[in-house]
Amino acid sequence: MKIALLADVHSNLEGLTACLEHAARQGADTHAFLGDLVGYGADPRAVLDRVMELAARGARVVRGNHDDAALDPAGDDGMNLSARRAAAWTREQLLPEHRAFLEALPFHDRVEGLYVVHGSASAPDKHVYVTDARSAAYSLQGTDGATWVACGHVHEQALYYTTGGSRPLNFKPVAGVAIPVPSRRQWLAIAGSVGQPRDGNTAACYAMLDLERAVMTFHRVPYDWDAAARKILAAGLPERLAIRLRTGE
Repeated sequence: MKIALLADVHSNLEGLTACLEHAARQGADTHAFLGDLVGYGADPRAVLDRVMELAARGARVVRGNHDDAALDPAGDDGMNLSARRAAAWTREQLLPEHRAFLEALPFHDRVEGLYVVHGSASAPDKHVYVTDARSAAYSLQGTDGATWVACGHVHEQALYYTTGGSRPLNFKPVAGVAIPVPSRRQWLAIAGSVGQPRDGNTAACYAMLDLERAVMTFHRVPYDWDAAARKILAAGLPERLAIRLRTGE
C-alpha cells in the first residue's frame, strides 16, 4: 500500500490539487491528511469538500491547531495577528457540514504500522512542534512503538530515525529520492506543507510511504501559487499571507 502524506493544506486548493494529481501519478492507494486543512488560504470550503470526499473513500484525517481555530475562537490563542484574522474569516465561510467534519476529526490515528498526528504524539491535542532530535524522541515515545510516524505543523520536510542511542538522528530528505525505512527502526517523517511551504521554495510539499517496500519518498510539486495568492488578496485576507506563497517563506 502506498499512502500519500499531506500536511498543512491551509485552504490552498491549487496546492492540494497539484499534490493529489502528483500522488495519483506516483500510484497512491490512499491518503493521510496530517492536520491544518484550513487557515491562511482562501478556499476552505473547496479544500474541505475534496478532503471529505477522500475521507469517505478511506483516507485518514487528523485535526490540527488551525482546524481547532476554525471551530472556536479560543483555538487561535497564541497565533499571530494574520493567523487570527484568517481563522476568524474561515469561521464565517464554513458550512454546517464542514464544521461537523472538523469537529469529528481525531487528534491522532493509525493505519497499518503508521501513526499520524499533526504535531507531537507526546500530546496530540496540544499540537507541539517537532523541531529537533529531542522533540522527535518524545513524539516517538508517545506512539507505543509505531514503526512509522507522520506529522506536519512545522511546514518543512524532515526525517528522524532511531539508532539505539538516546536520541533519534535527523536526515534531510532530497525531493524525489526514495529512502529505505525498514521496520527494525522507528521513523518520524515531517511531510512539509502542501499549502504554505516555508523553506524558500514555492513548490508544495508532501511525502509518500510505500508500506510494502518500506520506502519513503518526499516530493516537491510546483503549482499555481500566484492564483492562490491572488485569491487571498481578493478575499481581503492579510497581504502577508499572499506574500508567503510568492516567496515560499
